[in-house]
Amino acid sequence: MVCTCVHGIEQRGDARALESYAVTIDVRQFVPAVKHRTIFGVWDVLSCGARMLLINDHDPKPLYYQLAAEHTDEFEWTYLEEGPERWQVAIEKRQR
Repeated sequence: MVCTCVHGIEQRGDARALESYAVTIDVRQFVPAVKHRTIFGVWDVLSCGARMLLINDHDPKPLYYQLAAEHTDEFEWTYLEEGPERWQVAIEKRQR
Protein backbone atom coordinates (compact mmCIF):
# COMPACT_ATOMS: atom_id res chain seq x y z
CA MET A 1 0.00 0.00 0.00
CA VAL A 2 1.29 3.47 -0.89
CA CYS A 3 0.27 6.51 1.10
CA THR A 4 1.70 9.58 2.70
CA CYS A 5 1.39 8.99 6.44
CA VAL A 6 1.94 11.59 9.09
CA HIS A 7 1.37 10.60 12.70
CA GLY A 8 0.47 13.28 15.19
CA ILE A 9 -0.65 16.78 14.30
CA GLU A 10 -1.98 18.18 11.05
CA GLN A 11 -3.18 21.73 10.57
CA ARG A 12 -6.70 22.25 9.27
CA GLY A 13 -7.04 23.86 5.89
CA ASP A 14 -8.56 26.99 7.40
CA ALA A 15 -5.81 27.21 10.08
CA ARG A 16 -8.38 27.72 12.86
CA ALA A 17 -7.13 24.86 15.03
CA LEU A 18 -4.77 21.93 15.22
CA GLU A 19 -6.35 18.50 14.90
CA SER A 20 -4.76 15.10 15.35
CA TYR A 21 -5.07 12.38 12.73
CA ALA A 22 -3.84 8.80 12.80
CA VAL A 23 -3.00 9.03 9.09
CA THR A 24 -2.85 11.69 6.41
CA ILE A 25 -3.36 10.48 2.85
CA ASP A 26 -2.53 12.88 0.02
CA VAL A 27 -3.84 11.07 -3.05
CA ARG A 28 -3.29 13.91 -5.50
CA GLN A 29 -0.20 12.21 -6.95
CA PHE A 30 -1.90 8.82 -7.40
CA VAL A 31 -3.45 7.65 -10.64
CA PRO A 32 -7.23 7.38 -10.32
CA ALA A 33 -7.16 3.58 -10.57
CA VAL A 34 -5.40 3.23 -7.19
CA LYS A 35 -6.94 6.07 -5.16
CA HIS A 36 -9.93 4.23 -3.68
CA ARG A 37 -7.97 1.01 -3.18
CA THR A 38 -5.32 2.94 -1.24
CA ILE A 39 -7.86 4.83 0.86
CA PHE A 40 -9.81 1.68 1.72
CA GLY A 41 -6.57 -0.12 2.59
CA VAL A 42 -5.92 2.56 5.20
CA TRP A 43 -9.58 2.50 6.30
CA ASP A 44 -9.40 -1.23 6.96
CA VAL A 45 -6.55 -0.85 9.48
CA LEU A 46 -7.79 2.38 11.08
CA SER A 47 -8.82 1.88 14.71
CA CYS A 48 -12.34 2.77 15.84
CA GLY A 49 -12.40 6.39 16.94
CA ALA A 50 -9.34 7.26 14.85
CA ARG A 51 -9.44 9.83 12.08
CA MET A 52 -7.67 10.12 8.79
CA LEU A 53 -7.14 13.26 6.78
CA LEU A 54 -7.74 12.86 3.05
CA ILE A 55 -6.26 15.40 0.64
CA ASN A 56 -7.40 15.33 -2.99
CA ASP A 57 -7.43 17.53 -6.10
CA HIS A 58 -11.20 17.25 -6.56
CA ASP A 59 -14.29 16.75 -4.43
CA PRO A 60 -14.09 13.13 -3.20
CA LYS A 61 -17.89 12.77 -3.17
CA PRO A 62 -17.78 9.38 -5.00
CA LEU A 63 -15.65 8.08 -2.11
CA TYR A 64 -18.27 9.34 0.34
CA TYR A 65 -20.98 7.42 -1.52
CA GLN A 66 -18.87 4.26 -1.56
CA LEU A 67 -18.19 4.54 2.18
CA ALA A 68 -21.89 5.14 2.83
CA ALA A 69 -22.83 2.06 0.81
CA GLU A 70 -20.22 -0.28 2.29
CA HIS A 71 -19.88 1.13 5.83
CA THR A 72 -23.26 2.65 6.69
CA ASP A 73 -23.16 4.59 9.98
CA GLU A 74 -19.50 3.61 10.55
CA PHE A 75 -17.90 6.95 9.67
CA GLU A 76 -18.13 10.68 10.06
CA TRP A 77 -17.19 12.84 7.08
CA THR A 78 -16.17 16.49 7.60
CA TYR A 79 -14.99 18.83 4.88
CA LEU A 80 -12.11 21.02 6.08
CA GLU A 81 -11.27 22.58 2.72
CA GLU A 82 -13.45 22.59 -0.40
CA GLY A 83 -11.45 23.53 -3.47
CA PRO A 84 -11.03 24.83 -5.96
CA GLU A 85 -7.61 23.18 -6.22
CA ARG A 86 -7.47 21.15 -3.00
CA TRP A 87 -10.05 19.33 -0.89
CA GLN A 88 -9.36 18.13 2.65
CA VAL A 89 -11.73 15.77 4.41
CA ALA A 90 -11.51 14.40 7.95
CA ILE A 91 -12.93 10.87 8.08
CA GLU A 92 -13.52 9.34 11.48
CA LYS A 93 -14.07 5.61 11.86
CA ARG A 94 -16.90 4.89 14.26
CA GLN A 95 -17.58 1.68 16.11
CA ARG A 96 -19.80 -0.76 14.20
